[in-house]
Amino acid sequence: MRTAVDKIGRGKERQVNARFSAMVSHFLFEAEFCNPASGWEKGQIEKNVQDARHRLWQPMPNFSSLAALNDWLEARCRELWAQTLHGSQPGAIADVWAEEVGRLMQLSRPFDGFVEYAKRVSPTCLVHLDRNRYSVPASFANRPVSVRVYPERIVVVAEGQIVCEHRRVFARSHERKSTTTVYDWRHYLAVVQRKPGALRNGAPFAELPPAFRALQQRMLKTPGGDREMVEILALVLQHDEQAVLAAVELALEAGAPTKTHILNLLHRLVDGKSTDTPTIKAPQALTLTTEPQSNVERYDALRRLREARHAS
Repeated sequence: MRTAVDKIGRGKERQVNARFSAMVSHFLFEAEFCNPASGWEKGQIEKNVQDARHRLWQPMPNFSSLAALNDWLEARCRELWAQTLHGSQPGAIADVWAEEVGRLMQLSRPFDGFVEYAKRVSPTCLVHLDRNRYSVPASFANRPVSVRVYPERIVVVAEGQIVCEHRRVFARSHERKSTTTVYDWRHYLAVVQRKPGALRNGAPFAELPPAFRALQQRMLKTPGGDREMVEILALVLQHDEQAVLAAVELALEAGAPTKTHILNLLHRLVDGKSTDTPTIKAPQALTLTTEPQSNVERYDALRRLREARHAS
């Protein structure tokens, strides 16, 4: 298999994959490979695999997610271990395993199993993998990175640090329209700070959280709303994103979604203060005894006093 062997030589010669070699060194075992197209060398293993497939996958189960499938598969395997006789030892497979597990050596720390590729980030802050594209922070545009591929996610690493992480998507059709691009709008904040107009129709910002989307619809209707919206989005770089979202929701409910109001609410949330405006009760000494009246005739009296001098 390609995840273990890069090239098959003559006889038992193999060019082992670097990551498989790292796993062998981690668990301290020696890998032994069969000859190509020599099924008799591992016939018992092939027969066990065939029997297990019949027991597990007939009828074929259906699940909504890979995690649900894995949970069901683990439970089903444990049931079969308790039902299947070991063959060479008395009792079922589960019974023999319970007796053996106490004599086994403790495992070391888990092996970080991934397949690694060297990639270069495109000018549009994307890396390509299996006909799909994933966004990377704008500061790494046109720079080399390392992409670590796991079964369910990919991790982008640069300069020994994890740059970003994405859920892995599978769209490997040869049709061009099937290509999937996975964006993270946070990766493009540095770009829109220089070009706020890109916030209106930029593809990375098509799936903002609902609170940010509602705020954007109001902000873009006012002059300078693009730049103010970008400054509000940039708050997630210095503060917890959930706190910023909560402040935006409170500002929208109050009907005053401005940057100043959102900053005020955010600081109150961070400091643990109440966001409700307290009712001010004026003391009795400040109560007006005579209510002021709107009377513009008093200005006419000033015009009639010509000899009066007033400060300019």
